[in-house]
Amino acid sequence: MHALPVRLAPGQDLRAALVDAVVSAGAQAAFVLQGIGSLDGAQLRYAGLPQPTALTGDLEILTLAGSVAPDGAHLHMSVSDAQGRVLGGHVAAGCTVRTTAEVLLALLPGHVFSREFDPATGYPELTVRQVSAAVNP
Repeated sequence: MHALPVRLAPGQDLRAALVDAVVSAGAQAAFVLQGIGSLDGAQLRYAGLPQPTALTGDLEILTLAGSVAPDGAHLHMSVSDAQGRVLGGHVAAGCTVRTTAEVLLALLPGHVFSREFDPATGYPELTVRQVSAAVNP
Protein backbone atom coordinates (compact mmCIF):
# COMPACT_ATOMS: atom_id res chain seq x y z
CA MET A 1 0.00 0.00 0.00
CA HIS A 2 1.19 3.48 -0.85
CA ALA A 3 -0.29 6.57 0.84
CA LEU A 4 -1.13 9.50 -1.41
CA PRO A 5 -2.32 12.69 0.27
CA VAL A 6 -4.32 14.91 -2.10
CA ARG A 7 -5.55 18.47 -1.80
CA LEU A 8 -8.42 19.42 -4.11
CA ALA A 9 -8.94 23.04 -5.13
CA PRO A 10 -12.03 25.25 -5.26
CA GLY A 11 -14.38 24.41 -8.10
CA GLN A 12 -13.27 20.80 -8.57
CA ASP A 13 -15.85 18.03 -8.61
CA LEU A 14 -14.91 15.82 -5.64
CA ARG A 15 -15.69 12.48 -7.26
CA ALA A 16 -14.09 13.21 -10.66
CA ALA A 17 -11.00 14.78 -9.08
CA LEU A 18 -10.34 11.70 -6.95
CA VAL A 19 -10.61 9.39 -9.96
CA ASP A 20 -8.24 11.74 -11.83
CA ALA A 21 -5.76 11.67 -8.92
CA VAL A 22 -5.68 7.87 -8.91
CA VAL A 23 -5.25 7.70 -12.69
CA SER A 24 -2.53 10.40 -12.61
CA ALA A 25 -0.65 8.39 -9.98
CA GLY A 26 -0.67 5.41 -12.35
CA ALA A 27 -2.74 3.31 -9.97
CA GLN A 28 -5.48 0.86 -10.86
CA ALA A 29 -6.94 0.51 -7.35
CA ALA A 30 -7.31 2.81 -4.35
CA PHE A 31 -9.31 3.41 -1.23
CA VAL A 32 -10.19 6.75 0.30
CA LEU A 33 -9.12 6.40 3.92
CA GLN A 34 -10.54 9.76 5.02
CA GLY A 35 -11.36 13.20 3.75
CA ILE A 36 -12.27 16.59 5.17
CA GLY A 37 -12.94 19.98 3.64
CA SER A 38 -15.76 22.14 2.38
CA LEU A 39 -18.26 22.01 -0.45
CA ASP A 40 -20.38 24.53 -2.27
CA GLY A 41 -23.35 22.21 -2.53
CA ALA A 42 -23.46 18.47 -2.95
CA GLN A 43 -25.37 15.64 -4.57
CA LEU A 44 -25.96 12.73 -2.18
CA ARG A 45 -28.03 9.63 -2.86
CA TYR A 46 -29.74 8.43 0.28
CA ALA A 47 -30.29 4.75 1.09
CA GLY A 48 -32.90 3.11 -1.11
CA LEU A 49 -33.51 6.13 -3.33
CA PRO A 50 -32.80 5.95 -7.07
CA GLN A 51 -31.69 9.58 -7.56
CA PRO A 52 -29.37 11.91 -5.63
CA THR A 53 -30.70 14.79 -3.56
CA ALA A 54 -29.25 18.27 -4.13
CA LEU A 55 -27.87 19.94 -1.01
CA THR A 56 -27.31 23.67 -1.42
CA GLY A 57 -25.14 26.16 0.44
CA ASP A 58 -21.87 25.81 2.29
CA LEU A 59 -21.17 22.32 3.63
CA GLU A 60 -18.36 20.85 5.71
CA ILE A 61 -17.11 17.37 4.84
CA LEU A 62 -17.02 15.42 8.11
CA THR A 63 -16.17 12.00 6.71
CA LEU A 64 -15.36 10.60 3.28
CA ALA A 65 -14.54 7.00 2.45
CA GLY A 66 -14.78 4.59 -0.44
CA SER A 67 -13.06 2.85 -3.32
CA VAL A 68 -11.66 4.41 -6.49
CA ALA A 69 -10.95 2.77 -9.83
CA PRO A 70 -9.98 4.28 -13.17
CA ASP A 71 -13.56 3.67 -14.34
CA GLY A 72 -15.23 5.33 -11.37
CA ALA A 73 -15.59 5.63 -7.63
CA HIS A 74 -17.92 4.38 -4.92
CA LEU A 75 -17.82 7.00 -2.18
CA HIS A 76 -19.88 7.71 0.91
CA MET A 77 -19.72 11.02 2.77
CA SER A 78 -21.24 12.83 5.72
CA VAL A 79 -21.54 16.61 5.62
CA SER A 80 -22.84 19.30 7.94
CA ASP A 81 -24.61 22.53 7.02
CA ALA A 82 -24.42 26.00 8.61
CA GLN A 83 -26.93 24.92 11.29
CA GLY A 84 -24.88 21.85 12.22
CA ARG A 85 -27.30 19.36 10.68
CA VAL A 86 -25.53 16.24 9.45
CA LEU A 87 -26.54 14.33 6.34
CA GLY A 88 -24.79 11.47 4.63
CA GLY A 89 -25.04 9.15 1.69
CA HIS A 90 -23.59 8.00 -1.60
CA VAL A 91 -21.51 10.69 -3.36
CA ALA A 92 -22.79 11.56 -6.82
CA ALA A 93 -21.28 13.91 -9.40
CA GLY A 94 -21.89 17.53 -8.48
CA CYS A 95 -20.12 17.83 -5.13
CA THR A 96 -18.13 21.01 -5.77
CA VAL A 97 -15.15 21.88 -3.57
CA ARG A 98 -15.65 25.28 -1.93
CA THR A 99 -12.26 26.09 -0.33
CA THR A 100 -10.43 22.78 -0.04
CA ALA A 101 -10.79 19.04 0.25
CA GLU A 102 -7.95 17.15 1.93
CA VAL A 103 -8.07 13.45 1.18
CA LEU A 104 -5.82 10.53 2.03
CA LEU A 105 -5.79 7.85 -0.66
CA ALA A 106 -4.34 4.38 -0.20
CA LEU A 107 -3.01 3.15 -3.57
CA LEU A 108 -2.95 -0.63 -3.88
CA PRO A 109 -0.15 -1.86 -6.16
CA GLY A 110 -0.78 -5.35 -7.44
CA HIS A 111 -4.54 -4.83 -7.64
CA VAL A 112 -6.96 -3.67 -10.29
CA PHE A 113 -10.42 -2.38 -9.38
CA SER A 114 -13.25 -2.14 -11.87
CA ARG A 115 -17.02 -1.84 -11.76
CA GLU A 116 -19.02 -4.65 -13.31
CA PHE A 117 -22.76 -5.16 -13.44
CA ASP A 118 -23.97 -7.54 -10.73
CA PRO A 119 -27.33 -9.12 -11.62
CA ALA A 120 -27.97 -9.87 -7.93
CA THR A 121 -27.92 -6.15 -7.00
CA GLY A 122 -28.72 -4.47 -10.30
CA TYR A 123 -25.73 -2.15 -9.93
CA PRO A 124 -22.15 -1.98 -11.18
CA GLU A 125 -20.23 -3.41 -8.22
CA LEU A 126 -16.57 -3.53 -7.27
CA THR A 127 -14.51 -6.27 -8.89
CA VAL A 128 -11.07 -6.89 -7.39
CA ARG A 129 -8.30 -8.55 -9.36
CA GLN A 130 -4.75 -9.26 -8.29
CA VAL A 131 -1.98 -8.65 -10.79
CA SER A 132 1.78 -8.76 -10.72
CA ALA A 133 3.25 -5.80 -8.82
CA ALA A 134 5.51 -5.20 -11.84
CA VAL A 135 2.43 -4.54 -14.00
CA ASN A 136 0.90 -2.10 -11.50
CA PRO A 137 3.61 0.08 -9.90
